[in-house]
Amino acid sequence: MSTHASSGEARTGTRSRTHTWGAPVRPDADILKMTGREILQAGIDGRFPAAPIMSTLGFRFLEVGEGLAVFETTHGEHLYNPMGSVHGGFLTAVMDAALGSAVMSRLPAGTTYTTSQINVNLIRPVFAGTPPLRVTGTALHVGRTTATAECRAVGVEDGKLYAHGTTTCAVFSFPV
Repeated sequence: MSTHASSGEARTGTRSRTHTWGAPVRPDADILKMTGREILQAGIDGRFPAAPIMSTLGFRFLEVGEGLAVFETTHGEHLYNPMGSVHGGFLTAVMDAALGSAVMSRLPAGTTYTTSQINVNLIRPVFAGTPPLRVTGTALHVGRTTATAECRAVGVEDGKLYAHGTTTCAVFSFPV
């Protein structure tokens, strides 16, 4: 069941949304000694602030493992596109986080990554009333200069597949 405003409500109703975030983590001498997985776990544990994009869009980092990253969405009508469903860019952003974090979880100290290609397949629409989605990224290959990963976005309550995707990342040393 989807929930969204009727066209009359959408024209006359006003809503607002406020969020806060911590200053982004900057690589310093101590962080450069940490593996990617250690950095990610520090974020989950609250030793580092969450990435600002997570509060901006509304998703959270639940779990990190060796080559694994799990996020969960908190989506709503504030993410709607003109067709009255959650914009595909929202799912792409969450999937990019899961894919990249899965890669990062296997990176040695002093290295990082950037997404160089992402492919997302949106299977069904997401509405404000859609259950939260669990987005799980899994690293497939992490080499010295490139990495690949895949992910799935599945409804927490209904078990349905909403989207799946893949990425290719460039792996490099932190700039000194």
